[in-house]
Amino acid sequence: MRIVAEHLSYTYNADSPFATKALDDISLTIEEGEFFGIIGHTGSGKSTFVQHLNGLLRLPSSLKRGKKKDPAVLTVGEFDLTSRKTNFRALRRQVGMVFQYPENQLFAETVFEDVAFGYKNFAEKKPEADEVARAVREALEEVGLDYGEVKGMSPFDLSGGQKRRVAIAGVIVTKPEILVLDEPAAGLDPLGKREVMELLHRLREHWCKTVVVVSHDMDEIAENCTHVAVFAEGKVKKVLPPAELFPHAEELLSLGLDIPLTAKLVLALRKRGMEIDCDYTVEDFVKKVLAQKGEKC
Repeated sequence: MRIVAEHLSYTYNADSPFATKALDDISLTIEEGEFFGIIGHTGSGKSTFVQHLNGLLRLPSSLKRGKKKDPAVLTVGEFDLTSRKTNFRALRRQVGMVFQYPENQLFAETVFEDVAFGYKNFAEKKPEADEVARAVREALEEVGLDYGEVKGMSPFDLSGGQKRRVAIAGVIVTKPEILVLDEPAAGLDPLGKREVMELLHRLREHWCKTVVVVSHDMDEIAENCTHVAVFAEGKVKKVLPPAELFPHAEELLSLGLDIPLTAKLVLALRKRGMEIDCDYTVEDFVKKVLAQKGEKC
């Protein structure tokens, strides 16, 4: 499923003294199969954008087709999100949304019931019990949890990392083609962050075709993403692969963004007369530095 946005704008509290423009005529395409990153400082519009992708936020009628010179376009696969006829239940089955600190959204008495809720909620018709059990088992095992061990446990008795995995299982249980995550590794230690990102790569390979992550962690973006969109003041400033984006380090810093550790090291070495041409992953950076020194990694 391909995501296409054209001339997309959104204003909170429109037609009121508290109106705040969050998206300002943005156009952005995310191809099927991407591990796509979205970055921007707080208030840049990135979270507002991703909430449009499964209809949590909908386009105001004044921005739909036929209402202005450049009408808004927003499609996710075959779903036209500017149309009132769109089946949003079917859309949300195909576009899974994981919010920041998803473990805070756990609510059921058991892990099984929590994960099963999403499957039952988005089913076209009431599913059979064995169908639900099969889906829950597959989702829990896909996120690395033992179904027999955790299914009857209270989600509140699990560790922090296990809670996050259960929350993600509750979203992927419908086998969405697109998985959207807002700060998926927020609040985790370095090991936890690495495990979450490894999980997302496995999901993209075996479960969901496309992964979209919103993140403030530039190292996370550099190490994992195929393309990155830079949001600022409700606009998309750049869309590039990390290897082409992070050479613009000074521009990103001027937008109030951080840059990966590797980009900081490249800048520091450049001031000392050493040019490093790398893709800004740690592995490639180390390899290129050692190559310049005539050493092997």
